[in-house]
Formats: sequence, C-alpha cells, structure tokens
Amino acid sequence: MTIPRTRNRVLLGVAAGGLTALLAACGSSGNGGSDTGTTLTPAPAKAGTSATQVTAALTDFHIQLSTQKYRPGAYTFTATNMGHHQHALELVGPGGSDRSKTLDPGQSTALTLTLKSGTYQVFCPIGGHKDLGMDTKITVGGTPAPSSGSSNTTTDPDTTSPGNGY
Repeated sequence: MTIPRTRNRVLLGVAAGGLTALLAACGSSGNGGSDTGTTLTPAPAKAGTSATQVTAALTDFHIQLSTQKYRPGAYTFTATNMGHHQHALELVGPGGSDRSKTLDPGQSTALTLTLKSGTYQVFCPIGGHKDLGMDTKITVGGTPAPSSGSSNTTTDPDTTSPGNGY
C-alpha cells in the first residue's frame, strides 16, 4: 500500500517543481525585458511631497487613464489589470521609456517617473495587444505639475490628447 502513496507524492513533487519553473520563466524583473537603451528619469523622492497619481485600467483590449491633462513633473501610474489576459504598461516619450512588470488578471503595480514636455505613447507591450487597441498618447505641456499628490486639473488647451485609450 505504500507504492501508490509514494507515487502520489512523487507526482505531486514533480508538478510543484514544474509549476515553480513555469512561474519563474513567466516572472518579470520590473522592466519586462523592454530595453530601448534609455529609461525615463525616476521621480526624485522628496520629503513631504508626492507624485501626481494616475490610474491606468488595463482591460481586454483598452487602456483607460484617469487623467487626460499632463504637465512636466513626477507622476505615479498605478496600472491595474482588469482583463482576462496578462497586460503591462509602457510609456515612451521625450524622456525615454519605462515599462511595468507583466500583470496577471487582478494584479496591480505602480510606475513612478518624471515626465518632460512632449508626446508620450502609452501602450501594452504584451504580444499584439498594442495593435488590438491598447495604445494611446498623452501630451505633456505647460508649467511643471504641482507636487501636492492630487490629480492635475489644468485647463491648458495644448495638454489634451484624446487618444484611443480615452
């Protein structure tokens, strides 16, 4: 009677080891392997101040940003995967590029960076998702963003960018 029990334990161990290897292979270092040679400048840590918060809802296959107007300064993009597939958030613009880790459905991550004046492409870098509609643009312009941590409410007309994600 010990042979079936031993066989079950061996199979369970092999399955656990395989799952561990699969998870390690699918894991991300935070930069997701997207190396364009440049990265956005990380937002400086200042006592008593925080970056402007932006939420990015990632669904199948759409990006919805909570803010449509941006001024130069520090921003924290909190990406939440609300879809049924893996997603990530990548920004590419005048200051370089930065990418979140790959998110499974229901997971969230934060990306804090300093945006410079200009146009940024915001998209999901997971295979083919950008072409399926997970692609939008934001325009950063005007005077530097307040560091109060609240959302930006500027009425500067050159900072709107109603891209595909809105």
